[in-house]
Amino acid sequence: MPMRHVPERTCIACRLTKPKREMTRVVRGVDGSVAVDPTGKKSGRGAYVCRTALCWEQSLKKRALDRALKTEIDAPTRARLEEHARLQLDASPRAGARYEVEHESTTV
Repeated sequence: MPMRHVPERTCIACRLTKPKREMTRVVRGVDGSVAVDPTGKKSGRGAYVCRTALCWEQSLKKRALDRALKTEIDAPTRARLEEHARLQLDASPRAGARYEVEHESTTV
């Protein structure tokens, strides 16, 4: 059987390319609201972030998410995204270790 195409996306924080299903999509809806899109199918401008604490921290702290979505994220929405990241990372404790191993292999 032929290999099936796996869509890839680039993390806005670390700029690594990974399969779409391993990333979290954040979307700015038509009404301007910013939210996490667990299905990856909501309409609007989307940005992808790795499921690691460092990537979520960088995307929010350095305003990479604001630039990628071409909007200003307000404080309550930013707090909701931080809470989502914290809950998501608590559910997958090995994500941070995988991130460090990937970055060690890419640095020279």
